Amino acid sequence: MAETKYDVLGIGNAIFDVLVRTDEGFLKRHGMTKGGMALIDEARALAIYGDMGQDSGTPVEMSGGSAANTIVGIASLGARTAFIGKVKDDQIGRLYSHDIKAANVAFGTAPATGGPATGCSYILVTPDGERTMNTYLGAAQELTPADIDPAEIAASAIVYLEGYLWDPKNAKDAFLKASTIAHDAGRQVALTLSDAFCVDRYRGEFVDLMRGGTVDLIFANEAELQSLYQTSDFDTALAQLRNDVKLGVVTRSEKGCVVVTKDGVTAVSAFPIESLVDTTGAGDLFAAGFLFGLVRGAGYEHCGRLGALAAAEVIQHIGARPQLSLKELAKQNGLPV
Repeated sequence: MAETKYDVLGIGNAIFDVLVRTDEGFLKRHGMTKGGMALIDEARALAIYGDMGQDSGTPVEMSGGSAANTIVGIASLGARTAFIGKVKDDQIGRLYSHDIKAANVAFGTAPATGGPATGCSYILVTPDGERTMNTYLGAAQELTPADIDPAEIAASAIVYLEGYLWDPKNAKDAFLKASTIAHDAGRQVALTLSDAFCVDRYRGEFVDLMRGGTVDLIFANEAELQSLYQTSDFDTALAQLRNDVKLGVVTRSEKGCVVVTKDGVTAVSAFPIESLVDTTGAGDLFAAGFLFGLVRGAGYEHCGRLGALAAAEVIQHIGARPQLSLKELAKQNGLPV
């Protein structure tokens, strides 16, 4: 097998995050489902943004996007990473590009010169740390198969796909192109289901991706897994996942995670935290730690511990990207990297 240029390459929505601490009254006023992710148009985005900060904290603005957050986390652990995602050549798009490159992530996707603005997600964080997302996808949805560089994909040990980007037809085609190239090169393909509402829309297609071998590894949380198999019984859903995919990883918040293969089930406990501030990015950073362990050849329990550590770091502050070096944090906690 040819040498790898990247340990993990992510493909997903390039989204600029605007986070604010608020109360449940704000969510009710805007008809939001607490803890969920809603897709919104530009007009609703402007209405939400205009109301943010009126009776809450000052918004925090930073580059985001689920797969991009994961890739930044993997880079923070010391791995070689790349990201493919679409921004527009506008002020926010240029800021996004600068941010992700500053995190030591290769980002060469050509920006769109026309069409919708760079995507933004308005994230409301309630006092219990729960995050409610309202996402204007904008230019992120303009990703096409032409943005997939075959040489970059083939040179990546793992290609990581974001379920949120399964909405537009061109992005689906881009995913399928990347998966085919990766498998032809003997690489692995991972998919995060992203959100229970996302699973509701594409349940059948996600199951087909798993059963057909388009993806080798699935990341999900409990709600996403139960939505996928339309059951409220966790063990039933887990048994089905074991049948459908080579490797599945299910996060369970404070209960830790469960790693499943056809051969067995491994449970890994969560990492202790001092205080829960913001759950935004918890799943993204868990995936970062797990994938890092995987490309380093670690056992599943060690991978799960790295994931738990990365998730614990990100939920103790506002924002979905690590504020500390995850590599140093892992070393301090006796987790070899």
